[in-house]
Amino acid sequence: MKFLGNVIATVIGIFVFIMLFFFGVLFIGVVFGGDDSVSVKSNSVIELNLKEIKNDYAGKYKDPWVTRFSEQKGIGLTDVIDAIEAAKTDDNIKGISILNDESSLGLAQYKDLRNALESFKKSGKFVWAYANTYSQKEYYLNSVANTIYLNPAGDLDFKGLSSEVMFFKDFQDKSGIHMEVIRHGKYKSAVEPFLDNKMSDANREQITALLNSIWGIVSADISKSRNISLPKLNEIANGLLARTPEMAKQQHLVDIIAYEDVYHDAIRKVLKVDKDEDYNKISISDYTQNHVTTALADTSSDQIAIIYAQGEIGSGEGDVNTIGEGSMRRSLQEARKNDDVKAIVLRIDSPGGSALTSDLIWREIEITKKVKPVVVSMGNYAASGGYYIACNANKIFAENNTITGSIGVFGMLPNFSPLANKLGINSEQVKTHENSANYSPFVPVDEKFKAFTLEGVEKVYNTFVTHVAEGRKMTFAQVDSIAQGRVWSGTEALKIGLVDKIGGLNDAIAEAAKIAKVKKYSTQNYPEYEKTLNDLLSNLPFAKSKEAFIKEEIGEENYLLIEQVKKFQKQKGVQTILPYGINIY
Repeated sequence: MKFLGNVIATVIGIFVFIMLFFFGVLFIGVVFGGDDSVSVKSNSVIELNLKEIKNDYAGKYKDPWVTRFSEQKGIGLTDVIDAIEAAKTDDNIKGISILNDESSLGLAQYKDLRNALESFKKSGKFVWAYANTYSQKEYYLNSVANTIYLNPAGDLDFKGLSSEVMFFKDFQDKSGIHMEVIRHGKYKSAVEPFLDNKMSDANREQITALLNSIWGIVSADISKSRNISLPKLNEIANGLLARTPEMAKQQHLVDIIAYEDVYHDAIRKVLKVDKDEDYNKISISDYTQNHVTTALADTSSDQIAIIYAQGEIGSGEGDVNTIGEGSMRRSLQEARKNDDVKAIVLRIDSPGGSALTSDLIWREIEITKKVKPVVVSMGNYAASGGYYIACNANKIFAENNTITGSIGVFGMLPNFSPLANKLGINSEQVKTHENSANYSPFVPVDEKFKAFTLEGVEKVYNTFVTHVAEGRKMTFAQVDSIAQGRVWSGTEALKIGLVDKIGGLNDAIAEAAKIAKVKKYSTQNYPEYEKTLNDLLSNLPFAKSKEAFIKEEIGEENYLLIEQVKKFQKQKGVQTILPYGINIY
């Protein structure tokens, strides 16, 4: 036994030594790693690969140690767009190559990026694109290029937009798993699949209008870039007339069918580099990082604060992927009390979430705008709770293809009592007062409980509509007529008064400066998240091995479905959230 104990002690000692050595090397590397900036060589081309760019804002932390240990290449799309703007006048940069682009960015973000690339082209420098295959979303971005290449064995997806909704009413009846639904808003279609086996006329109406509006915006941009009429683009989409490389070229959606080596040879020719030599390339991540670390600091004392609200809205601190009242309210307070900050731009990219948290953030904006102007810039989404926190701003900007509105409220309660009865499980409650028992999924829903819950939903809806009416200077009836949970594109939202202007983040910043009457200013990004090293270490690869394993085994798309189910399980309280997920490919 003593021998076995010594062996175990030795093994544990070796393990502890290895771990200490690993973290010691990591610590030394982080602290003394030095400057990671990459020099930009003359006659260079930026390779625009956006796979690692997931948000407008990459985030920063109050604790400098957390910042040091966080991802070194932490850049957001706004940093990328600023870098592309700087590249226009950078003599070392001759052009931009969009190479096999894959991205999780949304269409409104692509719109902002397209605008930056259009501006870059006006400097006289080239933008070229190459891909083995183009998804519809990827083609939307790549269509901005001067010259578009496609692999001879590849394909191009150009067919218009569609949406699919699954219905579970019969499944509920057969399985005994039932969702109790309480809602306000005839368009709150998140709950519709649990109420019927087919799409309601109201839901079909809003989805059709939304898809047609977004398609109109996407096709208009492609039409302008490729000089193809809108009727012709719709004809191509209807007949799948660009499904092969040859057909895509015949329809003028691409310019050259060739392999990637031919594409690089063509760039060499433009750069006047010998065919057997490598030309200078720099990734957009490296170029942006270099721009962030080497750009001259603006000495203007006046500042415009940009507060980023990204992801679903929930309680707690929040982070770059979720909006929490902790970081949002603290950011608004800090910007409000900072005398150098003359105006605030709230950049929203959110489908909504917790009604309570949305109201807490709304209140902080209400207090703030009495001190200094608040302008909202909408990204891909500013829907439901995302619109809730936008509605009282001094001005609201949206992109044409922003998804917004969804002014409605719902609650869902899973009930397993039919299934329990089938399995021979019976549950009973003992209580001191008529309404003292909490909701139980194993007991049929009490009608009084349902009535009380509906009362809460109605209260949140009325508060939501009242806030919108006051913020947008409309009557309750006017807002109610365009609310009911209906989703609108940015173009439609402008017509009905939910937004003030069409434009991107830079337009919103310029408007904020105009309202504040400042001409020379710098920008300051918020929030600074209050995260500890323990929070950060929990996100290291070895702590995520289960997640990585599941993704590898079942695939990314199936994993996202599981995550969606988990989100529904975690949602507590009344929700103001976009009624469905929208992915456009």
